[in-house]
Amino acid sequence: MADKNVLAFDYGASSGRAIKGIYDGNKITLKEIHRFSNDPVTINGTMYWDTLRLFHELKQGLVKAKLDGGFDSLGIDTWGVDFGLIDKCGSLVGNPVHYRDARTAGMIEKSGDFIDKNEFYDITGNQFMELNTAFQLLSLKLDRPDLLDRTETMLLTPDLLGYFLTGIKRAEYSIASTTQLMDARGHCWSDKVINALGLPKRIFPEIIPSGTKLGPILPEITKELGLDSADVIAICGHDTQDALVSVPASEKDFIFISCGTWSLFGTELDAPIINDESYKLNVTNEGGFGGKTSFLKNIIGLWLIQESRRQWIREGREYGFGELEKMAQNEKPFRCFIDPDAPEFVPAGNIPERIREYCRRTGQAVPENEAQIVRCIDESLAFKYRDSLAEIEVCTGKDYHTIYLVGGGTQSGLLCAMTANACHKRVSAGPVEATVYGNLVLQLISSGELGSIEEARELIRKSPDIKIYEPENETAWEDAYHRYLEVTKG
Repeated sequence: MADKNVLAFDYGASSGRAIKGIYDGNKITLKEIHRFSNDPVTINGTMYWDTLRLFHELKQGLVKAKLDGGFDSLGIDTWGVDFGLIDKCGSLVGNPVHYRDARTAGMIEKSGDFIDKNEFYDITGNQFMELNTAFQLLSLKLDRPDLLDRTETMLLTPDLLGYFLTGIKRAEYSIASTTQLMDARGHCWSDKVINALGLPKRIFPEIIPSGTKLGPILPEITKELGLDSADVIAICGHDTQDALVSVPASEKDFIFISCGTWSLFGTELDAPIINDESYKLNVTNEGGFGGKTSFLKNIIGLWLIQESRRQWIREGREYGFGELEKMAQNEKPFRCFIDPDAPEFVPAGNIPERIREYCRRTGQAVPENEAQIVRCIDESLAFKYRDSLAEIEVCTGKDYHTIYLVGGGTQSGLLCAMTANACHKRVSAGPVEATVYGNLVLQLISSGELGSIEEARELIRKSPDIKIYEPENETAWEDAYHRYLEVTKG
């Protein structure tokens, strides 16, 4: 067979890539075509995404892919919850705002004036997080209703970029499920939640299944860039769900961590789990390929190290991530712990100082240097994973023997080993490019080149960068875990 060339655009919170996948019938070869930074812009106290630049970089990726031999289709994945508003003329109503912006502060509590919190969770099955789309839109209704008045359609970020490319306004299922506005059982927008929050129903576009062909690139864009026509596939727009597609598990019941800026810890189910226990533990249900449900905990992940590194660069000390890991490897273990999900670690800024302040407040040894900060973050993340593992097992009633860790975090051998030790579980780490693989294989399934998700996972299991970590020093880690609980749970 002739090679199939498919193009993945993978937008993360700090950078984006265009990666070409060449499928020869036996394996997928990855080739990076274009890479760019994703830098938020703060103006007058509001943090925005530089959305027009992100679309410009997408065009640059298309041009480079054309020069590299062309492509048959493309898919776009991004982070969840954020959106652009489109008016009746098809133009943006303002610039899309970043989920770390402060506009949603207090909105979870405020939503209780409109809808009972238990009922809210029972319908949507989503973990309560202030950054969720529901609370972003509620803040607009309360503070900037004029923007909603001018809006004809709300498009989440991958759907927005897809609209810029095709002129077609749709909501892909997986990304829609991150909003806390979708009925988790019915796979549709929840009229009850939308009406209760006083949001205009007209702005919510039709939800389409993951893997749907959205449409061809607009003729004016193919002419502008000198491209042949190609289909845009609405793969799983939420990067977590693409990463889940590429989990190299052979067993039906498995547990995974998609580890990047965020760590998404969970399992794949045929139907959502929405009950008193999942509500109490604040576990989220998100939609995935084939109508599956991802039962997840959202945990702040490598953001803590990424933002710490940015702070050290601002202070004139620049380190690579690998260098920081080597430094942390040699530090004394278990000096201090944090709760990675504590509210003070969500906004951008001086994370190292916030960690030091957390340790002072909780009566612990205060980390004195970069290596101790990184060690504190990694150990705390590993213990947070253990907490989440226990919660998932309680809700599902299942015991998982291997943790499949995928994504950029697999490049940290220290974090992978710590996860195995803290959780007392075997860790299968890899592939690194989990999201990209998922994006590409869903395009291949859409075109009929691959027959099923099982076939795709079998293909990905051949990836050479999968490494196994077995738990070690279990007694020492168990003792340290109890100290972590004392610090973080009180």
